[in-house]
Amino acid sequence: MADLYVTWDDYHHAIERLAAKIRDSGWHFNQIVCIARGGLRVGDTLSRIFSLPLAIISTQSYAGEAGRQRGALAVAEHMTMTTPTLGDRVLLTDDLVDSGITLNVVQRHLRERYPAIVDLRTAVLWYKARSTCRPDFHAHYLPENPWIHQPFEPYERMSVQDLCGRAADTLAHPAGNAEAR
Repeated sequence: MADLYVTWDDYHHAIERLAAKIRDSGWHFNQIVCIARGGLRVGDTLSRIFSLPLAIISTQSYAGEAGRQRGALAVAEHMTMTTPTLGDRVLLTDDLVDSGITLNVVQRHLRERYPAIVDLRTAVLWYKARSTCRPDFHAHYLPENPWIHQPFEPYERMSVQDLCGRAADTLAHPAGNAEAR
């Protein structure tokens, strides 16, 4: 299968579809934990939709050219949260499950560190067939395992100097700007 290119509209619709599937399941949870970086936007949006507290755990495994090289998985020692304790019915979110390694490791990590968790379920936007971990909820199932190009990827290849140069160019040539008319 060819690579999958996702627009911001596609991305937001996938989160909305995921939220509807979670709601339709009838499952009640009291905490959302997102895996940053990829699951940060997913967790933040679901936290707003369900009006539940968000906790953030950071991981890193991809690096190299265009972020396509898998390295050793690093999981943050601590989690960021605004509640004094983690909820006991937790929805763990990420953007996608590819191999399943990250989702499996983080689930194990949370269960070991937070024994008060009685129910932990997972939710992702894209679930690839090759994954060793089947998420409880997903917006899209991808049987052909494409590489997914997400709308925020341009920022991974952009330096702050590039961004400032682009902003300066926009100010110098305000096409479509009402003040320039």
